[in-house]
Formats: sequence, C-alpha cells, structure tokens
Amino acid sequence: MTKRDMRIQLSNGLEARPVAMLVQIASTHESTVYIESDSKKVNAKSIMGMMSLGLDSGEMVTVTAEGKDEEATVADIEKFLSGKEA
Repeated sequence: MTKRDMRIQLSNGLEARPVAMLVQIASTHESTVYIESDSKKVNAKSIMGMMSLGLDSGEMVTVTAEGKDEEATVADIEKFLSGKEA
C-alpha cells in the first residue's frame, strides 16, 4: 500500500471538470485508489464520491493506493493535483 499526503494546487479546486479528469486518471490504473479529506474517504474512481468531497484549492488530502501499480497511481494523481497536468 502506498499512502501520501498532498495539497490540491488546482486554481479552482476540484470542480466538475477536474474531478472528471482525476477519475479518468485513477481509472487508467489497476490499483484501488482512495482520497481522504477530514474524516471522509471515497473511491477516487467514483465521480459521485469525488464530487461529494467538495475540495478547494489549497486543501490537503491523503491519497492511498493498493495494487500492482500503486506507486505510479499515486504519482500520477499527485502530478495532476499539483497542477502540472491539466
């Protein structure tokens, strides 16, 4: 299992379009992926789950992945949330 804390650095936070992109990135990987904010933990491959978090720019989240490509999964999500891939 790979677990990493990261800050959302997208200018508008995770609105509908960025959430859809994040779900798409997570879905390209085999690993199970969860994003946790405060005490809420959701499947990063679920658009409805991700939208329910309502995350803004600057917020901290914990990304957890488990599976064959867990390192790459977390790295790709971190790259996206850092604003380096949009």
